[in-house]
Amino acid sequence: MSKPLVLVLALALGALAGPVAGAITASPARAASFPCDRAEAPDEKAICAHLPLNDRDVEMATRFEILKSVLPMGGQAKLRDDQEAWLTERRACGGDAGCLTAAYDARLKVLRGVLAEFAKQGP
Repeated sequence: MSKPLVLVLALALGALAGPVAGAITASPARAASFPCDRAEAPDEKAICAHLPLNDRDVEMATRFEILKSVLPMGGQAKLRDDQEAWLTERRACGGDAGCLTAAYDARLKVLRGVLAEFAKQGP
């Protein structure tokens, strides 16, 4: 197994340990990227009210944090810019669970792809 892949896997396991442990012990009032008890926007309320959306939010936030920690500076800036653009798209969905599901699925596909490409890089 290549060193970059081992690093990515180790970071992924470490990053997932917190959300997974928190999901087991915490109340459903917490999504990965924001506290549900402070949700005000329709998209945030829908994410907190629908477990499948909450699960997608947990995965998206975890993948985002992993990538933020392993990408070089230029890649981090693009990642943040893309995330801000995606958040604007997510907010436009309002409380529409179908729209939010599609938005999360599209963003997760991108984040999974970036992580897979990063893992392919050699030492």
